[in-house]
Amino acid sequence: MRLETVTLKNFRCYEDEIKVDFSDLTTFVGRNDTGKSSVLEALEIFFNNGVVSIEQSDAHVHSGNEKVEITCEFTDFPDSLTLDAGAQTSLAEEFLLTDTGTLKLRKVYDCGNKKPSLEIFVIAKHPSAPGFQNLLELKEKELQAKVKELKLNVPLKGNPGMRKAIWAVGGDLQFTETAIPVSKAKEDAKRIWDQIESYLPMFALFQSDRSSKDSDDEVQSPMKAAVAAALAEVQADIAKIQQRVQEKVEEIARNTHEALKTIDPGLASELNPEFTPPTAAKWQGLFSVGLNTDSGIPLNKRGSGVRRLVLVSFFKAEAERRLKISNRRSIIYAIEEPETAQHPNNQRILIESFKSLASEAGCQVILTTHSPGFAADLPNDSIRFIFRDTTTRKPVIQAGADVFGAVAETLGVTPDSRVKVLLCVEGPTDVAAFKALSKALHLENESLPNLENDDRVAFVVLGGGTLKHWVDEYYLRALNRKEVHIYDRDVASYAEAAAKVNARQDGSWAVQTEKHEIESYLHSDAILEAFNVAVEVTDHPVDGKATPKRFSEAYSNLQGFDAVMGDTKAKLRLAERAFPLMTAARIHERDPQGEVLGWMTRIRDMIQ
Repeated sequence: MRLETVTLKNFRCYEDEIKVDFSDLTTFVGRNDTGKSSVLEALEIFFNNGVVSIEQSDAHVHSGNEKVEITCEFTDFPDSLTLDAGAQTSLAEEFLLTDTGTLKLRKVYDCGNKKPSLEIFVIAKHPSAPGFQNLLELKEKELQAKVKELKLNVPLKGNPGMRKAIWAVGGDLQFTETAIPVSKAKEDAKRIWDQIESYLPMFALFQSDRSSKDSDDEVQSPMKAAVAAALAEVQADIAKIQQRVQEKVEEIARNTHEALKTIDPGLASELNPEFTPPTAAKWQGLFSVGLNTDSGIPLNKRGSGVRRLVLVSFFKAEAERRLKISNRRSIIYAIEEPETAQHPNNQRILIESFKSLASEAGCQVILTTHSPGFAADLPNDSIRFIFRDTTTRKPVIQAGADVFGAVAETLGVTPDSRVKVLLCVEGPTDVAAFKALSKALHLENESLPNLENDDRVAFVVLGGGTLKHWVDEYYLRALNRKEVHIYDRDVASYAEAAAKVNARQDGSWAVQTEKHEIESYLHSDAILEAFNVAVEVTDHPVDGKATPKRFSEAYSNLQGFDAVMGDTKAKLRLAERAFPLMTAARIHERDPQGEVLGWMTRIRDMIQ
């Protein structure tokens, strides 16, 4: 399941209902005390209620309302659900989806109690016509009676089938957005929730505030997440164990009932066990993992920087592991201020790990930061800017191109004094490509810059969808640095943006690549060496297929995958593994006109 939105109401600073959209990588940016952590902690409460749990004080202090609502909306949910006796159904057939086809779950916490109570609802377009609006709450015998009353010719076994038949003759079912209770409900409404709950994403929260206890959560959380991830991979085995236990319990109950009838037949006509399988959290609680470093020193006795580096290693290992697997239960990593106590080099490593993780199927990453250097390296479309309205003082969350200027102003973005040139490119894979190409040419000619470690050049990732907005609004003007803009040839409208940069007459310049895109400058030998895949690299698409598309098809065929990875993931793979294998000789062979060499020469002249 993939998290699409979260809506908060009456939770801490969010008195009024506020909705946040999520992408694969989502970054909350803003000043201190604007509500960044509250969003992550609301999700932790929704999914786990563990690292952070709901408290009486979580209801907005001035609202007069004691109930907190946290609503999450999902896509990529299971196509079918299995109820008792193998009865198959789906969320769509049970009318448990929104009008846009998403699954919306709302958890309502009553903070008027010392220990807040919880109710769970499915918010869906559901039948509201009298007599047809509460079928999920009816027992089998009640559904059978309704089928007989309506004189329907359907089997009197299997609740989903009977409901479907009843709804089919209901005429105008008067579909209305309805909050359907599932946590305290009985019958199939409760069984369906049990099924949904088992598919919810795993959620792992890493907080910025370090625990003072010896069992430092900052160290333990990655291991707990690792245990959760491992358990997710053996869900089928766990389900078999739970099914076997349930069968034995029911067998014992039947035998007990038979024995009871021999003693006193009138004492109980039924004796049915209410079987509640262990939750994912309870399974995780069965396992404990400790970490020792050199000479047996526990990791939580090392310095804060070293402890935080566990996160770097964890995310890198997780990214590499996820490259090798597929079709696993999804997971969401939420990390507060990951730059804390980290050297800039480690920050860059961490950022790349986040990007790799977020590009994998079934994985989302959520970050918070108020570090300008860290935010500058993240994709623009991941930014969610949180600020307080100057009049109402209520928090506001914005996304899209219009927030860039505000983010820069809020974070106090100023260039490193060593930076002389801003190299503006479309996306993060372009950064990796230019670093690799410049490094290869630098090894041949040391006068050329090595953009991998030259502090005089800073990359600015503009983002293809918002590039025009960046250029038109000239957001980088306040940094007072010359700019170099290099755009791919594949979008004709970029020519207009390049012309505007060239018209500034401040020493900045812009070009579009002569070839289709930066991947068109790769050498097929580099791809072969990196992936053992033979791919013909052409200057422009052939039969509508550019290099990333042809690579993804060849790579998927080699690995035996049914689905072909998208262009974004293909470009990421090429940036991570093929571009670093480019040599000066390979560049010259693919670029005999010296286009790449010309860019690097021109940048060298600007910074000297």
